[in-house]
Amino acid sequence: MRRARAGKLKRLGLSAPKIKSIREIGKAVAKGKIDLTLVGNMEADLAHAALTALHGVGPWTADIYLLFCLGHADAFPAGDLAVQEAARIALRLRKRPDARRLTKIAQAWRPWRGVAAHLLWAYYHAVKKRDVVPVQPPANKPQAKKRKRNNG
Repeated sequence: MRRARAGKLKRLGLSAPKIKSIREIGKAVAKGKIDLTLVGNMEADLAHAALTALHGVGPWTADIYLLFCLGHADAFPAGDLAVQEAARIALRLRKRPDARRLTKIAQAWRPWRGVAAHLLWAYYHAVKKRDVVPVQPPANKPQAKKRKRNNG
C-alpha cells in the first residue's frame, strides 16, 4: 500500500486524507511501531488506544477495525450514529446518546459489547428499514453490458 500510486488509490474511492492515513499506518507497521498481531490479542480498550495513537486512526475507525477485521467481541463503536440511534430507540431514551454516554451504558454489556453493536445495527436496519451502510455503485464505473445469446 505504501508503494501504491495516489491516482490509483483515488480511483478506488479513497480520499487524499485516507491515502495519507493508510500510508502512515503502513510506515508504522514497517518500522515496528505497532504490531497488529499483538493488537489483536489485547484487551479492547488497550487495542483501541494503540490504534488511535496512529496518525489518521480515530475512535470509530479503531473500533470498526477491531470488530470486523479482528473479530474482537468487546470492541464497541460508541461513536457510530446507527448504533447510537438504535440504542435510543431500544432503550427508550429521550435523545440519542453521544459516544460518552453510550460508552457508559455499554459497560454493562462487557465483554460482549461488539455483539451488542451487531445487534444494534440489525435493530437499526429492522426499525428504520434502511441499511446501516448504504451500498452504491461507483460513480465512474460504467454499467456492464448484457450479452445477447443466440439460441438458434
